[in-house]
Amino acid sequence: MSVATSQAFVAILKRDLRLALRRKSEVLTAVFFYVVVAALFPLGIGPELNTLRQIAPGVLWVGALLSSMLALHRLFEADYRDGSLEQMALSPAPMPLLVGAKLLAHWLVSGVPLVLLAPLLGLQFDLAPQALATLSLTLLLGTPVLSLVGGIGAALTLGVRGGGVLLSLLVLPLFIPVLVFGAGAVEAQLSGLGIQAHLSILVAMLLPAVFFSPLACSAALRIALE
Repeated sequence: MSVATSQAFVAILKRDLRLALRRKSEVLTAVFFYVVVAALFPLGIGPELNTLRQIAPGVLWVGALLSSMLALHRLFEADYRDGSLEQMALSPAPMPLLVGAKLLAHWLVSGVPLVLLAPLLGLQFDLAPQALATLSLTLLLGTPVLSLVGGIGAALTLGVRGGGVLLSLLVLPLFIPVLVFGAGAVEAQLSGLGIQAHLSILVAMLLPAVFFSPLACSAALRIALE
C-alpha cells in the first residue's frame, strides 16, 4: 500500500467519523435503542434470575443486531446524493480501500459502543464475569461482520425506492449465523461448555467478510452510479 493510498484511507475514515460526531442523534439513537431493548426484557419477565440468565445471550445479541441495522441505509446515501461517491470512483486510490474505510468508520460508530455497553447491560441479567467477557468478545468479533455484510446490502439497495425495507429483508437472513454463534458462545459459557468452536466460526465469518465485502460494495456502488 503506497503512502498516497494510506493517506486516502485515513482521510475517508476521519471524514466519516467527523460527520458521525456532527450527527450525534443517529449514533445516540442506536445506543439508546440497545439500552431500551436490554432494559425492558427484565422488567417484563420479572426477577427470576435463572430465566434472566437463560434469555440474556439472545436478548443482548438480538438488540445489538437490530441496533447495528438502524444506520445501515444511510451508510452511502449522503455520499451518493452529494457526489462524493463519484469522486471516490474517479479517485486514483482503489475504491475497495476507500469503501473499507467507510465500513470501518461505520463499525467504530455503531459497533464499538455496543461492545462497550454489553457488559453493563449484562449485569441486570445476573451474568457471571466469565459470561460477560464472552459476550464482549463475541460482539467484538460479530459486530464487524454485521457492518461488512450490511454494507453490501446498503450498496445493493442504494438509490432504490423503499430501500430501507428491502435492505432489512436482504441482510437479516445473512445476520442469522452471526446471531446463532454469538449467542451460542455465551450460552455455552453459562452451561460450562467450551466456547472455542463458536469463536472459531465467528472468526471464520469475519476474515472472508473483511476481504470480500469492500470488493462487493465497490461493484454494487459502481452499478448504482451508472
